[in-house]
Amino acid sequence: MLPTTADGFGVVRATPRALRHRAWTLPDSVPELPGTGFASRVERAPAEVIARSTWEPGCPVSAADLDWVRVTFRGFDGARHTGELLVERSAATAMVTVFHRLWDADFPIEQMHITTKAEAEAPPTGDGNNTSAFNCRPVRGQTSGFSQHAYGLAIDVDPFQNPYAEGARVLPELASWYLDRDRKASGIITAGGPVVAAFEAVGWGWGGDWHGLKDYEHFSANGR
Repeated sequence: MLPTTADGFGVVRATPRALRHRAWTLPDSVPELPGTGFASRVERAPAEVIARSTWEPGCPVSAADLDWVRVTFRGFDGARHTGELLVERSAATAMVTVFHRLWDADFPIEQMHITTKAEAEAPPTGDGNNTSAFNCRPVRGQTSGFSQHAYGLAIDVDPFQNPYAEGARVLPELASWYLDRDRKASGIITAGGPVVAAFEAVGWGWGGDWHGLKDYEHFSANGR
């Protein structure tokens, strides 16, 4: 665990050597989808899936409007894996299209599971790297106003290789080595690369294009 600052985030530390050129693949959170190529499953999110997410009454999207999306992806080990996302129903088909394109491009993902309440409330460790969508939380650094993640209309992809940076703040807090976007390392999202192109094809904007702050992991339906 990292010591925390007054705003509740962890203290930024230099990236340990073991976390540079990170290329791990963690166990899947759901059973593997059938087949050998890309596969997907979309359904209205079952109650038990909602129950292990951060959804609660007062979130800006109804639980009934969230879809449970399972897709296959390439791990950093080069193998076929299956992950899960919670997204607002209107975005479900588009996200299948995006991750099909990332599969075809052999873009690696470390892990993909639904953010739990325990994870959202845990003290910061600074090394998280979960590709995820729905998370009922405010905008970073604010106590009011919901993030696009809280609507199920945003996704963060490989956040350790693609951190958030605003002034002295870096999230994950141990990922500052990756702020040099010229690094030759797997999982880095670039303006001319396949991840940005896949999301642009469905009309989603990239946080790496923002002025002032950079959110290289982040894609959202409204570009914010």
